[in-house]
Amino acid sequence: MTPRRKFIRNVALLSVGTHALLRTGSLSAAVSESDALRIKGWPEMKYTKLGRTEFNASRLVYGCGAALSRRQDERSLAAAYDQGVNVFDVGTSRYYGAAERHLGEFVKTRRDKVFLISKSFLNAARDEEPDVERAKEIASQWRSDMEQSLSQLGQEHVDAYYMMDAKNPILVKNEEIYREFERAKQDGKVSYYGLSTHDNAEKVLLAAAETGWYDLAMVAITPAGWYDYNIRQVVKDSPAMVDLKPVFDKAKDAGIALVGMKVARHMAGAMFGGRSARQAYDEFYSEKMQNAQFSPFQKAYAFVLEHGMDVVNADIQNFDILEENFIAAATSRDYVS
Repeated sequence: MTPRRKFIRNVALLSVGTHALLRTGSLSAAVSESDALRIKGWPEMKYTKLGRTEFNASRLVYGCGAALSRRQDERSLAAAYDQGVNVFDVGTSRYYGAAERHLGEFVKTRRDKVFLISKSFLNAARDEEPDVERAKEIASQWRSDMEQSLSQLGQEHVDAYYMMDAKNPILVKNEEIYREFERAKQDGKVSYYGLSTHDNAEKVLLAAAETGWYDLAMVAITPAGWYDYNIRQVVKDSPAMVDLKPVFDKAKDAGIALVGMKVARHMAGAMFGGRSARQAYDEFYSEKMQNAQFSPFQKAYAFVLEHGMDVVNADIQNFDILEENFIAAATSRDYVS
């Protein structure tokens, strides 16, 4: 949506909200009427099978970690769910504060309709090569975090639990950690094994594919290639995303569903006038994508969805961001030449 069209739309929504407020005297009613009119114009969400889980997943994953770490956001969560978003991703309270608890309050009446993901990191060094006893200790801590996540969510079961911030291929292939997952699965705590990575991602993803254990992998990826969240930059000398297809194919052949994340984080400075940041990925776009009535952020999300990612995880900080990401995920296929 162009800035001018967005301005005109917002003026109209303000008018609707004002009339509702005058009529009902209720601010919440005014917001609800304005939101109902707003989402009426959203496109239909698109879906895809989430790897071997066979879950028919919305192409937009609602990222809840940072977004819900300090507050509930019933307005955005409800709008996303009502419009068809059915995958919600969160993470351990050790990192994300109250996010699991806030999400748990929302999903408790919708649990059978959504795919619920949480995660925790391993207490291990980047290049650690643990012996069996040390690996058992690491696995036990991860399982303990899983139990805490379930408690925070108010759930007995999550669909997937990730090894968060995976960066060490040795740990990705560690049998003791995988056995702990299998025990949790046997106990009815979790169904699917996954990981998230934004450091050493290519090696981590290939290691995961080699094991045949993993069902999902959430990777930091941009149109320009791998993204390293630690340095807030695209990895130096990374192949462009289109050239990473053989890596993605290996993962998919191993049954792994690919979830893109940190897709537009590199452009965050654009919100404060950084022209070069807004144009960071333009060279990778077709003419059709270049001419799309999309923001730079929407173009990045649409691109990664059409070049290897099954779904994309977006950190939904407010209703405007939800709307922008929803439209990108729902219409990305329209902009592939």
